[in-house]
Amino acid sequence: MKRRAGEREKELKKKKLLEELGENRLPYLTPADADFHQLWKTKYSKLIFRKSDTVPEELHQMVQESFLTLREQNCFFQDLVRIKGKDFLTPVSRILIGNPGCTYKYLNTRLFTVPWPTEGYDIKYCNPQIHDACKALMRLNDYLHIEAVKALQGQNLFETKEIKDTTVIDREQSFATSLTEQGSVSEVQSGVCVPEDDRSLKNRTSYNLTLLNYMDPLQMLYLKQEPYFGMGNMAVSWHHDENLVERSVVAVYSYSCEDSAIEECNEQELKGRDPAVWHVGLKVAWDIETPGLAIPLHQGDIYLMLDDLNMTHQHCVLAGLSPRFSSTHRVADSSRGTLEYILGQCELALQNLQTDSDSMALSLKSLEAAVVKQVEEIHNEVEFEWLRQFWFQGKRYLKCTDWWLKPMAKLEEFWRKMEIMTSLVLSEVRKEQQIEEQRNETISCFLLLLKERQKLRKEWTASL
Repeated sequence: MKRRAGEREKELKKKKLLEELGENRLPYLTPADADFHQLWKTKYSKLIFRKSDTVPEELHQMVQESFLTLREQNCFFQDLVRIKGKDFLTPVSRILIGNPGCTYKYLNTRLFTVPWPTEGYDIKYCNPQIHDACKALMRLNDYLHIEAVKALQGQNLFETKEIKDTTVIDREQSFATSLTEQGSVSEVQSGVCVPEDDRSLKNRTSYNLTLLNYMDPLQMLYLKQEPYFGMGNMAVSWHHDENLVERSVVAVYSYSCEDSAIEECNEQELKGRDPAVWHVGLKVAWDIETPGLAIPLHQGDIYLMLDDLNMTHQHCVLAGLSPRFSSTHRVADSSRGTLEYILGQCELALQNLQTDSDSMALSLKSLEAAVVKQVEEIHNEVEFEWLRQFWFQGKRYLKCTDWWLKPMAKLEEFWRKMEIMTSLVLSEVRKEQQIEEQRNETISCFLLLLKERQKLRKEWTASL
């Protein structure tokens, strides 16, 4: 319900923005424009760009070979996502690689990591090439973590200097009139900025997965046009990245397979962005005053979205003419999206199930409404957020590894026990021994969750 309300709000904002624009288009700048760097500095300062020549050549080679290997092994897949209640195949093909047991959810679709080689985990890959590709992307992940920490430290130093400079001016202006007040100024007011601690930096830059993207624009029958600025073909529409740790850094490595046959246009003759070249587009969210940015992306370029940029701004990916890969490293919110979490939830639910030592008959320890509600909510979560999500995507993960099969078998076993628990609740509430008020409360919350389960099962069946 909360997600649907958010989608409705977003659609209303989009509709209002397009109505205000009418037939007009908002201005946007590229590096060819005189005010480009000034706009970047003042309105988009939390976007950090690193050109490919700042990255070690050995890392470029490893990562780019891993992209090509994964494409050759047919490991990239279009996702079926749900937007405004309708199912769509994404134009971009993807694969999620990261920490064992991690998942990432976007547009109602949960992706499961192909685990990169991790100490303490027995991960069997389908062939050595996939192992090497995952290892290379883990190396890139480590490199981008270090770059993200440096970028945040640089941002903190810059903001500290700005605060101190502003405070000095304020003090000079107020010194003559408020000597007493100046003597009692607190540490924060005096411009002494407490540096961000190492734990916070680590939490916001310790990437637990990367979402890899691949698209060949010339193979696409249709690409959406960018609606606000007239920037041309979009590979990925305007969005905020979802399900991330708050204020965490998103790091993106871009690799377009640039062909000498695809020539870039003469910048002096071109108005706007070069349609032959891939770009990342940025805009201030739901704003028609601030011009947008379109930044060209070449082989091996990197960009970082720092702090709250992902919340205050939106970004899109503008298609060029050549095929392109990207590796988008994220600190995914793992509070509800890891195997460890869902196994813990299952164990919590099954605490309400007991086995008679003599007859081996199963029964429930409690029929309290709160307990029944918790168990049935977990029942729904296991079925619709994990099992159906995993198996709906077919055997795609088996092209890389069979790592998820054992955990999924374990979750299925827990789910079957929860199905039995649902039957036991139905059996118990039919009996007359219970206090009527308690019985009615249990039935009420129980039926709501059963109806939700029935509705979701119909929706999933319709998607098949």
